[in-house]
Amino acid sequence: MIGPGWRRALLALLLVWAAVLWLHRDTAAAMVHIWDRSETYAHAWVVPPLTLWMIWRLRTQVLAITPRPALWVLLPVIGACVLWLLGELVAVNTATQFALVALLVLAVPALMGVAVARVLLFPLAFLFFAVPAGDFLTPILMQWTADVTVSALRLSGIPVYREGLLFVIPSGTWSVVEACSGMRYLIASLMVGMLFAYLNYQSTRKRVIFTLVSLVLPILANWLRAYMIVMLGHLSNNEIATGADHLVYGWVLFGIIIMALYWIGARWAEPSPVLAAAPPASGSWQVGRGGLVVALMALLALAPLQILRHIEAATSDAPVALALPEQLPGGWRQTSSQAPEPSADWQPGYLNPSAAARLTYRAPDAAAVAVYVGYYRHQNEQRKLVSSGNRLVSAEAHGWNLLPGAKRNIAGPAGATPVHESRLVQADGATAGQRRQVRVWQLYWVDGGWLVSDVAAKLHGAFSRLLGQGDDSAVILLSADDSAPAAADAALAQFVASALPGLRASLDAVRRAAQPD
Repeated sequence: MIGPGWRRALLALLLVWAAVLWLHRDTAAAMVHIWDRSETYAHAWVVPPLTLWMIWRLRTQVLAITPRPALWVLLPVIGACVLWLLGELVAVNTATQFALVALLVLAVPALMGVAVARVLLFPLAFLFFAVPAGDFLTPILMQWTADVTVSALRLSGIPVYREGLLFVIPSGTWSVVEACSGMRYLIASLMVGMLFAYLNYQSTRKRVIFTLVSLVLPILANWLRAYMIVMLGHLSNNEIATGADHLVYGWVLFGIIIMALYWIGARWAEPSPVLAAAPPASGSWQVGRGGLVVALMALLALAPLQILRHIEAATSDAPVALALPEQLPGGWRQTSSQAPEPSADWQPGYLNPSAAARLTYRAPDAAAVAVYVGYYRHQNEQRKLVSSGNRLVSAEAHGWNLLPGAKRNIAGPAGATPVHESRLVQADGATAGQRRQVRVWQLYWVDGGWLVSDVAAKLHGAFSRLLGQGDDSAVILLSADDSAPAAADAALAQFVASALPGLRASLDAVRRAAQPD
């Protein structure tokens, strides 16, 4: 039987949860929308009911503890609110959704005490699996899958020609796409593996080992799946495993491996300890302290929304008048051509910029350099500088392969400028020796400076908005014909050293034009 102290504590918890979910309903709705549309995160639907079930299993232990509000927990609550605000400022859904779940979780120790939260530690931590996080791993997993598959094919005696994520064998052409990354296998296996370890083991050592196996095994299974799919297609003269059936084969293989894992893991299962029945706690809940915690949590959850409204009101939403100068320092002048011929049909995949410009510049004794500027202002979920949907090659541009790139520092009169270098190779329409190649240098203009890191661009953008300086930023893509690599490298380096300061001055002028006097 639940005592009056626990009834008051539970009522207070429900009030805080209702207030947090109502105030941040847009964040909660965005999270549920991802569950609904994404196969990778469909597992999140079962996370809340599983969490409630695990809490119910522990009800006897929990009710034996007298709930005591803990005011100091409001410090991490403040941290979660700051994280939500920063995430909202730069439209990072993962940050805002993680902060929302953190607020719901922290309400438990804040209102009921650390002793209660310690008993419920795993169920509360499990709730974070509801956050759709991990997209940043997809390119890495795709690269690993391509590396392993190509190596395995070569060890099998099959000649392979590879360009980035595309590779050619005698029987046909294959490409590693996002569905081949194994991301959905990885997240599902990790979640279920942690739940299995928690329910079946009492030893921390066994739980950690099983969780690590659940993390590594789906990656290995995906590599094996990719290799087997290509081999089946090759040996059958592309009659099987080349259509939708290869997805079925992948899930069947994954299911067999995971079931084997749990069958083996169950052999070392440890019975749950038999706990003596404990009488319900007789202590009372501190109504005055608890009411203060409820009020402060509601105010803290409201505060970032009010700050955001103030920042939004001061952020310019004026149309962007982007016009690149006809002439830049170093003798660089616009040409009549909109882009050098090798990249004329390459379209950068940057979504919904506030304004965009793409022009070609030439300088005496230098190869042509094409400049693409995607300018972003008043950023939101549909229009933002850094996004998993923004790519050098758009999803519709099937004619180009993107090869792995690396960061470089280009020396200039004002010091080194960071760029990220990549190469594009024509995917079809010509033989290997005749295909066009394009070298691309990418950098961000944020808060008046140059950056290449996505994380740094996000942080600088957030702090710029917090300081009332707006969120104007841009992506700069410099490209040159890479059929003569030395000439392309020299032209791009010359442009960065001499012309980039002039380009930055033009972007600064666009930004200043939107700021109030």
